Amino acid sequence: MGSLLRWQPFHEPMSIQERMNRLFEDFFGRAPLVRGTEEPLGAWGFAPPVDIYEDAHKLMFKVEIPGMEEKDLNVEMEGNVLTVSGERKLEKEVKEEHFRRKEQHYGTFSRSFTLPSTVDPGKIEANYVHGVLAIELPKRAEAKPKQIKVNVAKTLKAA
Repeated sequence: MGSLLRWQPFHEPMSIQERMNRLFEDFFGRAPLVRGTEEPLGAWGFAPPVDIYEDAHKLMFKVEIPGMEEKDLNVEMEGNVLTVSGERKLEKEVKEEHFRRKEQHYGTFSRSFTLPSTVDPGKIEANYVHGVLAIELPKRAEAKPKQIKVNVAKTLKAA
């Protein structure tokens, strides 16, 4: 007895595209970032994932880069651009030909972020703990929201 399958009109074209991508990857090696995807850069490096959040007092970047040493990381600010770069090195005791499967990315990376003018570049802090690089970018005092006290008057003043 047959089963019912939901027809997905775009499934087959995507499947063809995936097969073509795989064909080119097998022949030429992994391609750099494909527009609109978050796929790593393959043989040319990798792009560690970054979480960015903001509150009234600061911007916070959390870069996931386990297995790296502090000396292999570089954080710099030039103008209003924050750049995080580094290199994850392959362990020397394991030779490339002994791998059966290799899913971790090795090599150099660089991620750059354009920051708003509200960030105070003189107070940036970077900490690396348990494979996560946390970069705290405090906002300038004038950029922080100001609370305005509302006074209660018995009568309104005339203009």
